[in-house]
Amino acid sequence: MKPIENRYEFLLIFDCENGNPNGDPDAENLPRIDSQDGHGLVSPESIKRKIRDRIALNGIEIFIQHQTNLNRAIFAAREQSNTLKDKSTKITLQNAAAIMCKRFYDVRTFGGVMTTGVNSGQLTGPVQITLARSVDPVHIMDWGITRVAVAETVQGAKTLADYEQWESEQNASDLRTMGRKSLIPYGLFVAKGCISAFDAERTGFSEADLELLCESMLDMFEHSRSASRGLMTTRRLVIFKHIGSSKDPKVRLKQAKLGRIPAQNLLELGRIVRISRVNKDAFPRAYHDYDVVVDTSALPETIEVLDLDLWDEEKFRSAWV
Repeated sequence: MKPIENRYEFLLIFDCENGNPNGDPDAENLPRIDSQDGHGLVSPESIKRKIRDRIALNGIEIFIQHQTNLNRAIFAAREQSNTLKDKSTKITLQNAAAIMCKRFYDVRTFGGVMTTGVNSGQLTGPVQITLARSVDPVHIMDWGITRVAVAETVQGAKTLADYEQWESEQNASDLRTMGRKSLIPYGLFVAKGCISAFDAERTGFSEADLELLCESMLDMFEHSRSASRGLMTTRRLVIFKHIGSSKDPKVRLKQAKLGRIPAQNLLELGRIVRISRVNKDAFPRAYHDYDVVVDTSALPETIEVLDLDLWDEEKFRSAWV
């Protein structure tokens, strides 16, 4: 398919209610926070994981999958590229990378480092997502919980009867254990993203890929539920599409690919998208405690805005017609 020909920026607005949106393994899996101001954080890798998992539900191949050896796919691409006529190292790597892009959605979208085994190249993907940050500081609650069972290694146990005998010899209090559960009561998060038409040319990222990406960001949390993450929901996806203004088709195409507005002018909160608390004297506990406004009145004619949410199906579909 034809790669996209426009530059895009987007704001992904999502929230977490009574859950841990992204635990930090270096801090006993506590919710990630900015130690300076207490704002909650969600890593780009966590967001992309949700997108990958949602894409995979469509039966589309994903490179970075759970419980796989990435070098297997890398080796297969390099092996396939070696069968082509031109044997030079540079061309072989380009062919291997092209094979990876064609086969795997996440490689042509996010790029990939494919040098961990047999070298199959390295690509910067057209879609880049920043660290998501909460609009307000979040409060971490750390609870003790009781598990009414244990998972002990029974020394010398070789049969089921050995385990049953060990259980029968224990006191009831010894067959339960304590644990911890950490969460935030509520947090509204904003992630910023950029999509490059020039990088899309190298990976083959198409309009169909873009539509699937947006659809996945809108409902990725619907298919990634867990008790630890609480209730996470995408609330808004605001996309800025750069279009040309010249009457010359060639110049207009170049303007659309390059863009004429700096990304920060579109993505910086308070400019086009404004998020404010309805009641500044109360802690926010739900999405309706915020007022989210998308003001396009000051935008130049070189920018189109797609303001999407999952439940407005007609608006979502018409955006790609």
